[in-house]
Amino acid sequence: MRVAHVITRMIVGGAQENTLLTCLGLQRDFGDEVLLITGPSLGPEGGLLSQGRAGELPILELPRLRRKIDPLRDALAYRDIHRALQDFRPDVVHTHSAKGGILGRFAAHALGVRAIVHTVHGAPFHPYQPRLARWFYRYCEHHAAKRCHQLVSVADAMTDLLVAAKVAPREKFVTVYSGMDVEPFRRANQEREQTRAALGVMPEEVVIGKIARLFHLKGHDDLIEVARQLRDGFPAIRWLLVGDGILRKALESKIREAGLQQQFIFTGLVDPTQIPGLIGAMDILVHTSYREGLARTLPQALIAGKPVISYDIDGAREVVLDDQTGFLIKPGDIPQLTERLGRLIASASLRHRLGASGQQRFTDRFRDTTMTGQLREIYQRLLDSR
Repeated sequence: MRVAHVITRMIVGGAQENTLLTCLGLQRDFGDEVLLITGPSLGPEGGLLSQGRAGELPILELPRLRRKIDPLRDALAYRDIHRALQDFRPDVVHTHSAKGGILGRFAAHALGVRAIVHTVHGAPFHPYQPRLARWFYRYCEHHAAKRCHQLVSVADAMTDLLVAAKVAPREKFVTVYSGMDVEPFRRANQEREQTRAALGVMPEEVVIGKIARLFHLKGHDDLIEVARQLRDGFPAIRWLLVGDGILRKALESKIREAGLQQQFIFTGLVDPTQIPGLIGAMDILVHTSYREGLARTLPQALIAGKPVISYDIDGAREVVLDDQTGFLIKPGDIPQLTERLGRLIASASLRHRLGASGQQRFTDRFRDTTMTGQLREIYQRLLDSR
């Protein structure tokens, strides 16, 4: 097949990792001709493609394809995508992210592409937006959905959310979990002691980690409050914050004001290849984001045998099984989050039980080859039916 993937930007992130692994898997396992169309990788997260992981994958970067809404530039970006697809003549166009997904689907539909697929990594509309912005994104998604043949959700919760918002009927959706190379996470504990020593962590300390951009709605403020409450009862804990972003200085200031600077470790921006080792250094992974499709960090930690605590949002409950692989918390419920973390900090046997259960349940489900194979079947079915 000739398959074009369209995404707004290839920063270091879950949707981008998903897209890259899909493109590489289609080339490697099926011999497909693949073109990745993307805008510039702008943002403090860093560029995923700059690390050489794309290999020989053909990539077309369109300078006018940007995340921020700009009517004139977006019209020109649409024209650029349309021209790129016209030149490549794909059998399948697979789009990702809000801007790339909307412009890409409209362009592919205009060209009469036989199979148009869009992956919902996370809804672009959410309750924390102004009402007008939420309506606008729902309107755009509804009309873009009419211009594709299949919507792929990375979690069942994404389907439920978009069906409730009347973006598209349920029969147009299918769930394909976001795959990854699971082997580095299965081996995450091999260099645990060396990684902890490099971070300045003592052997007896319990490390609670969070992997996320230092950005709004990621819940870092909640962790600082929990750290304040746990300080006296559990002095031998460290908080490991993996990632960077615009809120770093503000968070560091709050930590200093609370007198917790000795407990927190900021890694800053790290290469994705370092993530398995950092998870190996953790004892617990906590995810306090207020919106997310299905954060890849949750299955990554479980595959590494680590228990997880997450706010009960979107697709989290599909991998965080309460008292089986971790604990689900009502978003913003600081007392419950504090109590559940306290239980895990106090009991190594509980941490081991939950982590081992997660590893057994989810390792094969989240393999990248599983994901690519399922997507390839969708492409073939759509082409056969048309």
